[in-house]
Amino acid sequence: MKNLFDRVSIECSKITTKTYSTSFTLGILFLDRHLRNPIYAIYGFVRFADEIVDSFHGYNKKELLAAFRNDTNIAIQDRISLNPVLNAFQAVVNEYKIERKWIDIFLDSMEMDLYCQTHDEESYKKYILGSAEAVGLMCLHVFTNGDAVLFERLKPYAMRLGAAFQKVNFLRDAKADNVMLGRTYFPSVNLGNFSRAEKETIEGEIEADFFEALKGIKMLPVSARKGVYLAYYYYWVLFKKIKRLPADRILVERIRIPNFQKLVLMVESHLKYQLNII
Repeated sequence: MKNLFDRVSIECSKITTKTYSTSFTLGILFLDRHLRNPIYAIYGFVRFADEIVDSFHGYNKKELLAAFRNDTNIAIQDRISLNPVLNAFQAVVNEYKIERKWIDIFLDSMEMDLYCQTHDEESYKKYILGSAEAVGLMCLHVFTNGDAVLFERLKPYAMRLGAAFQKVNFLRDAKADNVMLGRTYFPSVNLGNFSRAEKETIEGEIEADFFEALKGIKMLPVSARKGVYLAYYYYWVLFKKIKRLPADRILVERIRIPNFQKLVLMVESHLKYQLNII
């Protein structure tokens, strides 16, 4: 029966999430149970695409990404795929009526990583739209479960949250992106001579994103609010840690939060949520 294969498929997406991201795994566990598998499926899809452009050195990344895009389209159309992660993803796309344009925009940003090593303001915004904001909107389709009015109301806030997460990732991963992959995402910034003023300008932009995003989190359905807030809280603490460091440190090490501290943050965010002081 296909139900058995579907269960195997979602388990593959769950394993992918748990293997690649402790923080998002914890956040998903704070969602209501019926929301967890769809978000695992979205994360698995996004992670596989990201791995193609970031990790598969020595292979033809352009061909692999094109094949992945084609397989995604066929999976959504046929409502099945022998790739378990795509099979899980297509089920979510079809059930929650995720707009295909956001999937295409996301994959377009992944493709940008194959040829765009530095960005101007226009390409920077385009990249964040696809790599982060579009993913946030895929998740929002699940959280709002067909409520088009609520989706449109929360859409700008979901996009700001995705943008905040991605920009923090850019700072956190600056060493790997710049030294290993030759990429610089922030426009008109030379990371080889990254100044305090440039860092502070970027941080101001991120703080504004976080501020707006929190407004939207407070308006989310209760079933999703606590899990999204945990992810927000984790990234906010990571951002504050990065903000305290001098500009030259981000090219020396990958700033991270140890797993034991993530558990502490989980408890803290739960208490803040319960006491309604988010």
